[in-house]
Amino acid sequence: MGVENGVAGRVDRVRNELAGSTVHGHVVQAGDAHITVNLPGPPGAAVPRGPLGRPIGGWDPHDLEVHPADVAGTARVLPGYVRRRHDEVAAEVVRDAAAGRSGLLVLVGSSSTGKTRACWEAVQPLAAEGWRLWHPFDPTRAEAALADLEHVGPRTVVWLNEAQHYLGHPREGERIAAALHTLLTRPERGPVLVLGTLWPEYEARYTALPRASGPDPHSRVRELLAGRTVTVPDAFDERALRDADALAASGDRLMADALVRARSHGRVAQDLAGALELLRRYERGTPAVRALLEAATDARRLGVGLHLPQAFLVDAAADYFGDRDWDRLADDWAEAAFADLGRPVHGKEAPLGRTSPRPVRRPPGTPAPAAPPTAAAGPLFRLADYLEQHGRTARRRLCPPASFWQSALAHLTDPGDLDALASAAERRHRLQWAHHLRLRAADSGDPDALMELARSLEEAGDAAAAEALAWRVVEAGDVHAVIELGHMRDEIGDRKGAAALYRQAAAGHPVAVTDLAWLREEDGDQEGAEALYLRGAAEGDDYCLIQLTRRRAAAGDLVGAEEFARRSAADGEFDALIELAELLEESGDLAGAEALHRRAVGAGHSYALLHLGEIREKAGDPEGAEACYREAVGAGHTFGFTALMRMREGSGDREGAEDLARLAADAGNVYTLTELVRSREEAGDRTSAEALCVWAAARGDNQVLSDLVRMREEAGDRATAEALAWQAADAGLFSAAGTLAYLWERAGDRAAAEALRRRLTDAGGAAYVATTTWPHGLDPDGSPSAPWR
Repeated sequence: MGVENGVAGRVDRVRNELAGSTVHGHVVQAGDAHITVNLPGPPGAAVPRGPLGRPIGGWDPHDLEVHPADVAGTARVLPGYVRRRHDEVAAEVVRDAAAGRSGLLVLVGSSSTGKTRACWEAVQPLAAEGWRLWHPFDPTRAEAALADLEHVGPRTVVWLNEAQHYLGHPREGERIAAALHTLLTRPERGPVLVLGTLWPEYEARYTALPRASGPDPHSRVRELLAGRTVTVPDAFDERALRDADALAASGDRLMADALVRARSHGRVAQDLAGALELLRRYERGTPAVRALLEAATDARRLGVGLHLPQAFLVDAAADYFGDRDWDRLADDWAEAAFADLGRPVHGKEAPLGRTSPRPVRRPPGTPAPAAPPTAAAGPLFRLADYLEQHGRTARRRLCPPASFWQSALAHLTDPGDLDALASAAERRHRLQWAHHLRLRAADSGDPDALMELARSLEEAGDAAAAEALAWRVVEAGDVHAVIELGHMRDEIGDRKGAAALYRQAAAGHPVAVTDLAWLREEDGDQEGAEALYLRGAAEGDDYCLIQLTRRRAAAGDLVGAEEFARRSAADGEFDALIELAELLEESGDLAGAEALHRRAVGAGHSYALLHLGEIREKAGDPEGAEACYREAVGAGHTFGFTALMRMREGSGDREGAEDLARLAADAGNVYTLTELVRSREEAGDRTSAEALCVWAAARGDNQVLSDLVRMREEAGDRATAEALAWQAADAGLFSAAGTLAYLWERAGDRAAAEALRRRLTDAGGAAYVATTTWPHGLDPDGSPSAPWR
C-alpha cells in the first residue's frame, strides 16, 4: 500500500506541474483530472447558410434518444438526476463553450448507463443563453452530418448520440472527423459545442494504434478523440447512491423504486432504463425466445442495421436450437416467441420489438437515389440496446452457425448489410460465405461491394474479372473507382492505360492528379510532374503543395519552398510548413526550422510543439525542450508525455519516467508506456518491464498485453498468458493471441497452437492467424471448407 501511495503521490505532483502550463478549451482526461486548452485555427471558414437545429428548449429529450424511465398515461417522464464525476467534466466543457471557446466531449460507457441523459443535463445552461441544438439524422446520420457540418453556426450544440454512426462510418467517418476538426479549430465558426456518446468497444476500435504494416482507417477519428473522452461508469459509487437516496426521500418515486432493485450492485441507470429486466427476459426465456435473440444479436454485432426482417430471424434461428428443443417445437413457435418478445419491460422497451423505419425526407428538388435498396418483405424488428451490448460481450468469441449465413443470403436485401456481413465472414475466414454475400451485394450495384469484390479477384490473380467489375462502378459515376482502376492497370504494368484513367479522373478528384504526377516522375518527366503538382496546388490539394515544397527545397530554392508552404498554411493546412521546417532541420538550419515551427504553433498547429522540443534537444537546451513538450501536453498532444518520458529515462530518473508513462496512459496514450516497457526489457530489466505491463493491464489498457503475454509465456506461465491473450482479443486486439499461437508452435505444441488459432478465427481475428492451413476457408462449424469456385 505504501508503494502504491508513493506512486500516486508522484503522479499527482507531475500532473499538477503539467496542468499548471495549460489554458482552457480542450479536454485531456488524466485520471480524475482534466486539462483544457483552446485550439485556434486559421481563417477561411464556410459561411453558414442558415441556422441549423432549433433552440435547446424546443427539444423533447426523448427525441434526442434519452431513454424514458417510465410511462404515465401518454407522458414519458424522466427521474431526478444524480450528478457524477463525468458530469463535472461535461460541465467544464459547457462553461468553456459559454465563454466563447469551442469544444468537443464524447461520453464513453456501456448501454443504458446514462450517457445521453448526461449530455442533455449538461447543455441546459446553454438553453438559457439561447443556444441551438442540431441533431444530424436525416436521411442517415452520416449523410446529414457530412452535408451540413460546414454550415453549423456559432452558439450551436452538435448532438452526435451514438457517435459510431458518424465517426465509424466505413466511407465517411474520416471525412466527418476532419469536418469536426475544422469546425472546432476556426475561431470565426465558434463558439460551438460537439457532444457525443460511444460504447467502449467503439472507442477502443477508433483509438487503437494501427499495426506498423497495416492500414490506419481511423487516423483522423483517433486524433479528434484524443483527450476528448470521459468514461461513464456502469455503477453508481457511494456518493452517487447517497445523492440518489436524497432524491428518493424528496418524493422521486422512480428513483426510489430503482434503488430497491439496484442498490446492491449500483447499476441504477440501467435499472431505470429497464436493462436488468431485459436481461432476465433473455436468460429465462423459452428456447425459441433465446434463439431469436441470439440470432438478432449476432446480426447486430456483425454489422447488420437496426431493422431486422422477421423472415431472416426465423430462418437464422434454426441452428441456435439444440436437437431436443428443435424436435419439440410447435408449428406456431415463431409467432408465440415474437409475441413474448414484443411485450415491453415495465411499459418501456421490448426485448425484440416490431419497428418501422422512418421515411426518408429530402428537400424539394433533391433527386431520389438512382437505385434505392430493395425493401425487405414482411415485418421488421429492433433488438433492445442493452441486450445488443450484452450479446456483443457474451457472444464475442462465437461464429454464427450455418443457418445464420444461409438466411442472410436468402433474406437480407440492403447492400450495406450484406457487405458488412461479408467483411465479418472474412474476418472469421469463412471465405465462401464472404464471397457469396459480397456477390449478392454487388448484384444490387453497391459500389463498395463491387470494388471489394474487384480487389479480391485481383488478389486471386483474375485481373480481367477484377477490371470488369471496376468498370461497372466507373460507369455509375464513382470517380474513386476510376482511380482504383488506374491502380490496377499500373499493377499489371500498363502504365499508359493507368495514365489515361488518371487523366479521366483528374477533372473531379485531386488524388488522380497526384497519381498522374507520380507516373510522370517515375518516367523521368520532371517538368510534366511539376506542372501537374502546380495544377493540384491550384485546386487546393495540400499534398501537391507539400510535394512542391519538397521539390523547391531539394533544388535549393528555399524562398520558393516557403512560398508554397505559406500557401498551404493560409488554407489552414500546416503539413507543408512543417515539412519545410523538417527539411531545414535536416540541412542543419535549426534556427530556420524553429522559426517555421513557431509560425505553425502561432497559427494554431500545436503539434509543431513536439518538433520544436526535438530541435531544442538537439541544440543542447533540455529546459527549452521540456517547456515545449509540456506546452504540447497542455494543447492535448499526448505524445508530449512520450518525449518527456524519454528525457527522464535518459537522464536516469526512472521513477519520473514511470510517472509520466502512467500519466500518458491516463490520457489515453498507452504507446508511451509500451515504449518504456520495451526499453526496460532491452536493458535487461524484465522485472520492471513486467510490472509496468501488469499495472496497465489491470486498468484495462489492453494494448500492452502482447508484451505481457510474451513475458508470461517465456516465464512458463501458460495459463496466465492465455487468459491475458483472450483479454486483449475480447477488446478487439487479436495480436497477443496470434503471438501466443506462434510461440506455442515454435515450442513444438502444434495441436494447441492450431486450436488457439481456430478459436481466434471464430472471434474475428483471422487477419492475425496464419490461415494457409485452411486454403479454402472454414465452414461455420469450424471445419475446413472443401474446394469451391
